[in-house]
Amino acid sequence: MFRKQLLLILAILALMTMACQFLTTVPSIEYKTGPTVTDEINIPLLDDPGATAQVELAFGAGELILRPGAEGSLVNGKATYNVAEFKPNVTLEGNQARIIQGNGQIEGFPKIGDNYRNTWDLRLGVTPLDLSIKAGAYQSRIELGGLSLKGLHVTDGAADVELSFSEPNQVEMESLRYETGASKVTLSGLANANFTSMEFKGGAGDYTFNFSGELQHEATVSIESGLSNVTIIVPEGVSTRLSIDGGLTNVDVGDQWQASGGDYIVSGDGPTLTFIVKMGAGNLGLRNR
Repeated sequence: MFRKQLLLILAILALMTMACQFLTTVPSIEYKTGPTVTDEINIPLLDDPGATAQVELAFGAGELILRPGAEGSLVNGKATYNVAEFKPNVTLEGNQARIIQGNGQIEGFPKIGDNYRNTWDLRLGVTPLDLSIKAGAYQSRIELGGLSLKGLHVTDGAADVELSFSEPNQVEMESLRYETGASKVTLSGLANANFTSMEFKGGAGDYTFNFSGELQHEATVSIESGLSNVTIIVPEGVSTRLSIDGGLTNVDVGDQWQASGGDYIVSGDGPTLTFIVKMGAGNLGLRNR
């Protein structure tokens, strides 16, 4: 399964790279496989219940599953792998918790042909936290609804990611940042993230932003990408203003979006979502649901 997923991700990376006329050399790393090992992971709650935990996940290639449900812990779950270098290193120093694949150096992609296995299945607790995810070529399913995230920062490479907030974030998120390479990323339930500002930077890829959920206050969203397909979905009745910087962008506008002086507007009540979109080229779809 992992081999097929990684092949697909690398194929997307290669095609997008050629489309942008970049000459990029991606190092290929060959590892020795062994028996499949499962490590149990448990990071206890902080000694100070009022402190904000700084949680960092550094993941190379494979599959990352992340969701709520770490009762009585800051983070718990398991890591399953069959390469010794993939063994996670788990540390807790003060309020800083880290789960790092191997030595934390993502040097390249595993050489295609070997039957690698590397899966993290982790749960997060309800304590207030700043979450940082750093990854390479991976597939990920992330559910963050109902947590107390004060900050979220994701940095990845060739990725296939579905990240959602199915329930409202329990605290106001000061900043949501996502930086990616040639990838397919779907972010949903974003109004539930309860952020003040969101910044997304992507290369060549396919990106979907669904702002379903409960928008509790004014929010600003900056989206910057290269040659890509970008879809923005805003719930019906949510006040929205969007400006575009990109002369080669094809804009496909839904029924409720109205052009106004170079901007696109959706009339509605309550807080306003303000978008600033910068695209080198590609397709931008504006939708309501």
